[in-house]
Amino acid sequence: MRHEDFNFKEHGFFGHLAEPDGRSDKAVIVVMGGEQSILPGIKFAERFADYGITGLSVSLFGAEGLPDSPNNIPVDMFIPAVNYLREKKKIDHISIYGQSMGSIFAVLAAQYIGGFENLIMVSPTHVPFEGTLKDKKTMTGRSVATWKGEDIPFVKADFFNIKASKYYRHPDSACKVLGMWIAYHDAYKDEAASLKARLNVEKTGARILLIAGDEDEAWPAEYSVRLIEKDLKEKCYDRDVKVIVYPHGSHLNGLMPNRQREKKLYRMIPLIGLMYKTFGKYKDLNISYFDNTEKEIVEWLNS
Repeated sequence: MRHEDFNFKEHGFFGHLAEPDGRSDKAVIVVMGGEQSILPGIKFAERFADYGITGLSVSLFGAEGLPDSPNNIPVDMFIPAVNYLREKKKIDHISIYGQSMGSIFAVLAAQYIGGFENLIMVSPTHVPFEGTLKDKKTMTGRSVATWKGEDIPFVKADFFNIKASKYYRHPDSACKVLGMWIAYHDAYKDEAASLKARLNVEKTGARILLIAGDEDEAWPAEYSVRLIEKDLKEKCYDRDVKVIVYPHGSHLNGLMPNRQREKKLYRMIPLIGLMYKTFGKYKDLNISYFDNTEKEIVEWLNS
């Protein structure tokens, strides 16, 4: 496996590439979140490389040249990433994988740049949201994402009366949920703002794979998945669409890093269960979803 790093000053984006031995005719751009994430994007790029698919993780914030928090992140930076794969690597079959917040940018990149064969969204949301400062508490009044310097429409979540990282009972959820879940659940009720901010998934032109857990603790991912599916059907979307919703599924979902190489990371899974209560309660079931999701994603990319 061959690795290559990219920085914003020289390349126009910050990221890491994992290329399988021998030439690959397929590539996946991986969008996870910040550069210092507990689950770094390069580990997911490497997992795609294990299957003979070039993986290129693109960081959204927390690196030189990027915002220091999820706020006003330029979607434009995906243009040089795509150009690198097409022009330097001569890869025509490019897909994009977005997990959690990364799902927003996966859709926006596919919508504005185009040319992606597959769009994979794991534990997604159907709208961009308001940006936050590095303290993860202070809202900025600006969008989390921009295109050509302009804010992309977003919804505003109210965290004034709740704590984002505290667990609550809520009548619309079968499980305990984070304050963040409640804030976005309530934000979606603003129909005018939600409609204006709705991600135009139908404009991506890609085959679409949507994956969520039905007891997502962080935000109502199943609601977003069902809404996207409904929109695509109503608009007679003519590309393949597949929806997977896991019973007792957590926000922690999707493709996971290689277990043999990342033994230390997997030893941290019980600690992750303390953060994500659904995952902790149904740990064995959710770990089995990792394997199933990996199989589904690889088959989807190769079909």
